[in-house]
Amino acid sequence: MTSRKPDEQLARNSRLRLVRPRSLATARRAVTTRRTRPAPRPPEGTPAPAELARQARAVLADAVRVARWAAAGHAAAGTAPLTGRASLEQAAAALELTTLQVRAGWDRARLAGLVEVHGDTVRPGWRLRAWDRDDMAVLRGWVALFDAWSLAHPAPGAAAPAAVAEVVEAVPQVLSLLQLSAGPVAVPALLDLLQQRVAELREERCEVPLARSETAPCAAVPDATVPDATVPDATPSPTLPSLLDWAMEGLRAVGALTLDQGQATLTPLGNWAVWVKLEQICVAAQSPAGNIEQSAEDMLRGCARLTPGPARNEYRAWLAARPVSSAVAELLAVARGEDALLRGLAFEALRAVGAPAEPDVRAAADESSLRPYALLWLAEYEGVDPEDAADVLTREEATWLWVDTAAAVTDHGEPQLLLRHLDSAVQNTVPALLEEVRAGGHPRTVQVLVALAAAHPDPALAKAVRRAAFQVHTGGV
Repeated sequence: MTSRKPDEQLARNSRLRLVRPRSLATARRAVTTRRTRPAPRPPEGTPAPAELARQARAVLADAVRVARWAAAGHAAAGTAPLTGRASLEQAAAALELTTLQVRAGWDRARLAGLVEVHGDTVRPGWRLRAWDRDDMAVLRGWVALFDAWSLAHPAPGAAAPAAVAEVVEAVPQVLSLLQLSAGPVAVPALLDLLQQRVAELREERCEVPLARSETAPCAAVPDATVPDATVPDATPSPTLPSLLDWAMEGLRAVGALTLDQGQATLTPLGNWAVWVKLEQICVAAQSPAGNIEQSAEDMLRGCARLTPGPARNEYRAWLAARPVSSAVAELLAVARGEDALLRGLAFEALRAVGAPAEPDVRAAADESSLRPYALLWLAEYEGVDPEDAADVLTREEATWLWVDTAAAVTDHGEPQLLLRHLDSAVQNTVPALLEEVRAGGHPRTVQVLVALAAAHPDPALAKAVRRAAFQVHTGGV
């Protein structure tokens, strides 16, 4: 017999030492670690992401210079950043640009998410901080500018707002034609397509007078832009050619296409962006697992059975079908529930939301049950590599997350997964892990320890874990 205390024996027993801990980013995916399917490939001839990012950096070069200057606090005191004449002239002199170039660069910096404006204070956005080292951050910033081309290049003042809105809504179909053509397209052909699409949009809203027919779905509505009320599309609206020119120039200005001798051609950046948008439309148009109309909780439960790739597609389809603010609120409400698996999946779905979810996730970091998940989400959102994001957590927060993930495995996974999850603990030995788990105060601590003891084949370790579970249950130390 030995006189050593049980915990002392555990610490000296090499069998009960944990292996080198894996990253916490791996641990929190322990429940849903499955084989992934390859992502869709872009069209043949599309440059590599590094080359696309180089082109995007060139398009946004002035915007980055202006953003860095403004974020460094150089704007004139007491004025909103780069909106007053004094601050514009100050920036123009410092950056050796014209005031028009500074204003355009500032607008682009805001649209691309390079800066965050809080009152009179400018802060660098996560994309600006990652600009020189993260190609995907650059491409996301450029796509944000591409999506906002109509704001970066305002419409002519004489154009009717309703006509401008119709053209903006119809432009994606024009871009699709350019992408499918894989080469130059004459502007007159684009005008024909734009006219057809605008006519379809008006008909969908019952705004186009139809030929007199007993089966006409809508009553005729007078339209001053259509010369003959009985033949609505006999002549194009006189405003469309000028608005098409405006749209083409706006898309050229953001680097999405080139114009030459009456023909438009997508740039490699524009071709890639349109392909990405078409892929997103396909995802939003169908919900592979049939969860698009379900509540957030039911959708997440359905996604728990999917591999990560299809699950992300499901999140995007579900998000595309509802307002972002209500979707984020619903996901966070599920995360506050008792099911730890759904808590982790809710934050995976929030990763598909991106920037619009940032304020709500930041607020959720004040809630103890959500704090580790929120901090990891924010770290990744700000450009930290997912494998390194766990460094933002304190040891107590990391231990709490370990228990929460173990609870998800206990409820939904196999015993072998729970044993593998044991290896991901930040502590080096089982006694140290048990001590910190007991002190963590997680509401599922007892159940997790009991399940771990039942699953572990080592009798000595199982006994120590059962003892720890009993101590937590009875309030002992």
